[in-house]
Amino acid sequence: MRYYFRKLAFYAVALWAALTLNFFIPRMMPGNPVDTLMARLQQRGGSVDPSVRRSYELLLGTDSREPLWDQYLSYLGNLLRGELGVSVSAFPAPVSEVIGDSLPWTIVLVGIATLLSFVLGTVLGTVVGWRRGTWLDSLVPATTVLAAVPYFWLALILVAVFASALKWFPLLGGYDVVLDPGWNWEFIQSAGYHGTLPALTIVLSSMGGWLLGMRNMMVSTVSEDYVLTARAKGLRERRIMVAYAARNAVLPSVAGFAISLGFVVAGSIITEQVFSYPGIGGKLLQAVQNNDFALMQGIFLVITVAVLGANLVVDLLYGLIDPRTRAGV
Repeated sequence: MRYYFRKLAFYAVALWAALTLNFFIPRMMPGNPVDTLMARLQQRGGSVDPSVRRSYELLLGTDSREPLWDQYLSYLGNLLRGELGVSVSAFPAPVSEVIGDSLPWTIVLVGIATLLSFVLGTVLGTVVGWRRGTWLDSLVPATTVLAAVPYFWLALILVAVFASALKWFPLLGGYDVVLDPGWNWEFIQSAGYHGTLPALTIVLSSMGGWLLGMRNMMVSTVSEDYVLTARAKGLRERRIMVAYAARNAVLPSVAGFAISLGFVVAGSIITEQVFSYPGIGGKLLQAVQNNDFALMQGIFLVITVAVLGANLVVDLLYGLIDPRTRAGV
């Protein structure tokens, strides 16, 4: 019980530290969201008198007359009430609405791509590690090269070949603009069609890491005593590979996969930009360009909670799987 209490206490402190950094770091950046709104208002011929600026400061929670400590306490209080503020980039839309519109796109795209890359990399790594020294070893350098290729370069190659030259897939967007978003087959089919190339980019770029890690673990596990004992018992090679070697070799990969799931909500900013995909990565870039403190804080909050939650689940599961972890061994 003490193990679980220590873990929960640790992650509670980590969450508080992340929230604190989430508040102070954007305010250390040059620029101000109020200045951005005032510039937009002035371009449209609106009033720029001090009373208007004061109203924007109160609305966005960046009151220059209020001490930073009081702003920090107000920020924490708003978080407890679920209020993330108003977005400057999509003014006057609330941050929760902006995140709610873009986050599902990223979760579906990056989540499915991450799952596919993990499954493919782990299965191929298991086979390559079990049958090392064969022609299958050639998969390791091939996938490693793909993993070393920058996301944007691989994305541009896929766009040039499959979208521009062969015209098998659309160039840009997340769905056909003539359709209304909704849970209907026509829209889902269009979203899947538009998301194929972005997902393929993520799978090809990340599969090599899973394959290499699983292959190395399989090589070290094959020489363990329990594998030799299983062979001495006359068990089938396939059963030994899956039930004995792979079952133990996959544990570090499972931990890494759980952590990578936490980063799913962060999206793949470069990939989304290349394909003009309506995900959270584009919104984060837009928030940085517009000094949108509230939107930056909201997105970082979602990412932080997802990553810490994934790590917490992994730690708690390890405590159940391996009693030595709870004992501090």
